[in-house]
Amino acid sequence: MSDLFEEFKWRGLVSEYTEGLPDLLAREHVTGYIGFDPTASSLHVGTLLTIMGLARLQRFGHSPIAIVGGGTGMIGDPSGKTVERQLLSREQIDENLVGIRRQLEQFLDFERAGNPARIINNADWLAAFDLLGFLRDTGKYFTVNYMLQKESVSRRLESEEGISYTEFSYLLLQARDFLELFEREHCVLQMGATDQWGNITAGIELIRKLRGRKVHGLVWPLMTTAAGTKFGKTEAGTVWLDANRTTPFKFYQFWLNTDDRDVVAYLKYFTFLDRDTVAALDEATRRAPERREGQRVLAREVTTLVHGAGQVARAEHASSLLFSEDITTLDADDVLAVFEDVPSTDLSDHALADGGLGIVDLVVLVQLAPSKGEARRLVQSGGIYVNNRRVADVQMRVTRDLAISGRLFVVRKGQKQIHLVRLT
Repeated sequence: MSDLFEEFKWRGLVSEYTEGLPDLLAREHVTGYIGFDPTASSLHVGTLLTIMGLARLQRFGHSPIAIVGGGTGMIGDPSGKTVERQLLSREQIDENLVGIRRQLEQFLDFERAGNPARIINNADWLAAFDLLGFLRDTGKYFTVNYMLQKESVSRRLESEEGISYTEFSYLLLQARDFLELFEREHCVLQMGATDQWGNITAGIELIRKLRGRKVHGLVWPLMTTAAGTKFGKTEAGTVWLDANRTTPFKFYQFWLNTDDRDVVAYLKYFTFLDRDTVAALDEATRRAPERREGQRVLAREVTTLVHGAGQVARAEHASSLLFSEDITTLDADDVLAVFEDVPSTDLSDHALADGGLGIVDLVVLVQLAPSKGEARRLVQSGGIYVNNRRVADVQMRVTRDLAISGRLFVVRKGQKQIHLVRLT
């Protein structure tokens, strides 16, 4: 069996772990799990590192379990949160679980001989507990002092809002998860990010006290960018794995725009590329950063994992054409994804009637020139582009048949001032 611990280590995915874990992973077939909160119907790039942790576990011959928190999702994990999560209804959670299962199936092999992946809903046991039974069988083994020492609790106690009893009890629920999986599935390992270390060690303690057995935990560092910002957040918001929430093209662009300082780490975290390949890309990035070779490989690899090779080909084609004269061959949604933050104007069909709208009038309409005289001078000097094609004729008229997908124009003044015109 290949050494999974060393794999995690060279990829920078070891922050804390229990004594004896490296030897265990090297000599035995291990069942391990990670939990996923069903707070939305899609996972996002912030959870991708967690998914990859399970995928690596399986690739190295071990058995992965993904816990989808149908039970704990009713409470909400306070880890890493400064305010209490909004509680979801059971119906919302069930709907979210369906979407999460579908995405996990893209990374984990549920038919693999010897170590198939499994998805388990912790509502199977947590929903069956009565309050008195849970307090007697689980709560009895944790002192309040022990729980107050956990960072997820202590940090919230220091905040103005504090922590509710509901979230305070989350640690007990996750500890019970580990015990149930230990007994039902012979699971001896829980993994996650460092903000889960307190929850993981609580489960380890519960199993030690109740069953007298040693189980293990491993956590990796919380993700931040070299610029100090939270990974996975952009000006436009969260980058989702669901193509309906974040288009594959926009997803591809997110990875393509990775900072040079982060690209090698991300190649280790989010791909299955081996050491030699990553080392070569590291050298290429340092030698010729302007070529962005590391970013291109990163975007290609991660987008293939999440959306498939077909969407990668489409994204790369769109990227190559985006600033060429062939922009009209692109899909309007891909163009909108790139230029989502630029100013835009809605234009009705009526404005394009009777042979279209004159280019001079269009330039004034989108405020790329203050007057028709200035607009005319811009066109005559070659400073105006429609869909990346320079307009030199002041008599040119813009018609619907020139629009991208029949519904969009990209109007540009010089190289940087861009305005979108959406046909309605």
